[in-house]
Amino acid sequence: MFSKSIALGLLICLAYVSSQAQTLNTLSAQEKKEGWKLLFDGHDLKGWHRYNGKGVASSWKIEQGVLHLDVPKAASDTPRDAGDLVTDKVISGDFDFKAEFKIEKYTNSGFFFFVQEEPQNKKIYDTGLEVQVGDDVLYQKESAHPHSSGDLFGLADVRMQEPKPLGSWNQIEISLKKNKLIVLINGYTVQEHDLTSADWKQRVAASKFKDTPIGKGKFSGKIGLQDWNTSVWFRDIKLRTL
Repeated sequence: MFSKSIALGLLICLAYVSSQAQTLNTLSAQEKKEGWKLLFDGHDLKGWHRYNGKGVASSWKIEQGVLHLDVPKAASDTPRDAGDLVTDKVISGDFDFKAEFKIEKYTNSGFFFFVQEEPQNKKIYDTGLEVQVGDDVLYQKESAHPHSSGDLFGLADVRMQEPKPLGSWNQIEISLKKNKLIVLINGYTVQEHDLTSADWKQRVAASKFKDTPIGKGKFSGKIGLQDWNTSVWFRDIKLRTL
């Protein structure tokens, strides 16, 4: 038989879990005061659409308040309805962004910023700056590589890797303030760049971004979520402009 103390402990744990579930994809009073807005409310994908298209690919599913890119592991003769997501709105100026993501083995995905949705930009990665999300262990290499969670794809590797075990929820924060771009993974600063510095300009000049708006110092555009044919989960996607 359970003792009263054990029973009380279980009730407290259940109450805690319940309270956490109730706050998923919501804004606290403090967040509202600070100007945060939800980009995903856990119920639908209003405010998002398929990159360079209309509607939302059916592979993006909402499951108990979580946005799940559902990619079957087994091969199928039926083509998957795929497509990256972008916000309807263009984000200009300084901002704070935060979200939670969950990955599994083989996941390769990312958050995009400064996306210029134009016909000449066939793919979202032709225009947007990608903050990588993926299976860090799987993509390890001896040389520098842009595949760890928090990497700026093709531009800069993280200074340290701070992922949680596969299947766990990770927190990511990205901010742009007075030309300083900062990326945090699970509370640790893994990227910090001055977008006016010689180092940043050299990185961009040596990358595919040299002739894009980013390469010309234009840091505005839409936010995107990548569909790279591997499963990934997102929740608590929030933004505040500064």
